[in-house]
Amino acid sequence: MSWRPTYRSSKFRNVYGKVGNREHCFDGIPITKNVHDNHFCAVNSKFLAVVTESSGGGSFIVIPVPQSGRLDSHYPKVCGHQGNVLDIKWNPFFENIIASCSEDTSVRVWEIPEGGLRRNMTEAVLELYGHSRRVGVIEWHPTSSGILFSAGYDYKILIWNLEIGEPVKMIDCHTDVILSMSFNTDGSLLATSCKDKKLRVIEPRSGAVLQQASCKNHRVNRVVFLGNMKRLLTTGVSRWNTRQIALWDQEDLSMPIVEEDIDGLSGLLFPFYDADTHMLYLAGKGDGNIRYFEITTEKPYLQYLMEFRSPTPQKGLGVMPKHGLDVGACEVFRFYKLVTLKGLIEPISMIVPRRSDTYQEDIYPMTAGTEPALSASEWLSGINRDPVLMSLKEGYQRPNQLVFKAPVKEKKSVVVNGIDLLENVPPRTENELLRMFFRQQEELRRLKEELTTKDVRIRQLELELNNLKNVSPNNV
Repeated sequence: MSWRPTYRSSKFRNVYGKVGNREHCFDGIPITKNVHDNHFCAVNSKFLAVVTESSGGGSFIVIPVPQSGRLDSHYPKVCGHQGNVLDIKWNPFFENIIASCSEDTSVRVWEIPEGGLRRNMTEAVLELYGHSRRVGVIEWHPTSSGILFSAGYDYKILIWNLEIGEPVKMIDCHTDVILSMSFNTDGSLLATSCKDKKLRVIEPRSGAVLQQASCKNHRVNRVVFLGNMKRLLTTGVSRWNTRQIALWDQEDLSMPIVEEDIDGLSGLLFPFYDADTHMLYLAGKGDGNIRYFEITTEKPYLQYLMEFRSPTPQKGLGVMPKHGLDVGACEVFRFYKLVTLKGLIEPISMIVPRRSDTYQEDIYPMTAGTEPALSASEWLSGINRDPVLMSLKEGYQRPNQLVFKAPVKEKKSVVVNGIDLLENVPPRTENELLRMFFRQQEELRRLKEELTTKDVRIRQLELELNNLKNVSPNNV
């Protein structure tokens, strides 16, 4: 038999990236210059949210996806945080609900009105306090409607039940800053990467560490579950300071299945995995390119496909959910690329070239939809369910009838020396002290004006009362 080179056919071998036209880009956005290693961008089928540069607190803007073009310099913002916003994530089931975390140690949940903001939003639906230091990463549970995870610089992960607005569990097994979190398909397992160079697989309800790897040769930065393949993929740095990726068996983290060097650049590698197409996208912070691979359960496990190249560096990338893609154009993935130097956000569509304009069943299998499989209380009681699937052919425009209801929290008080500490939170920085001073001055000025107005009104009423007393005896 004659020797032949190994060639593996793939329907995604010719996937290519297409940058949106100028009229489909978002221009004039003051993208944050914060150096925190996050995307600073979140997208769903309705809105694009981007963390912005701001002085005196943190803010982000929310733009309806169809409303592309140049943004007004006075466009309203979500600006309730007292410190820089470090991460934002849309709720996968309620498309008007977004969570944010900040250097002010809080996690906040916001409800964006239909059609976007018309004025600055400062009041959150929920304000969640439990961390003692700034909060760097948040993640929504993939199948439960009211569970939110937050990881802080206090080395702790808090699980929030939004049905009651309280933390219900604290995971305290990390010895340094948590860099990333990722869930498996049904949300029964949580994988974390940490600055202590350890990769962990955790049972989130109990907080038990099921598997742990000490990554001495491969310093892990980011981790992502690979759907139902029972595999993990991490990006990190080798002992020779080259960027590399590693594939792991989630049930045995003693050694990676395969390691592959990428290049010698220094920017953090962000992994994005599409469970429907089994494609992995790698985008480096500060790079202009996006590499993509196909992942299989057999050797060689990682099959390099192609690379999208661009001359402009990316600060972060937002990813459109599956039900927001253009299936008519055979679009299988869409990035929203943050270009800080230009204040620009570019949509990049990953397209499978097909001649037919009909719906392509083979590249659009049933996918996770916008309906939760569990309530928060059901998940906390120990129930696991796979996501509720939907077809992109018929169901991708189906409206979600669910309504997010924030809990009515009773006002609590912690009184020390006659001062309510929850009502009067002490300032942590000089800027916060100044803001509090000016806010109190403004409140005093308003109260003085209100007092003067009421004094004038009282005098007027006294005069009218005297007139009535003087007139009434003559009538008698």
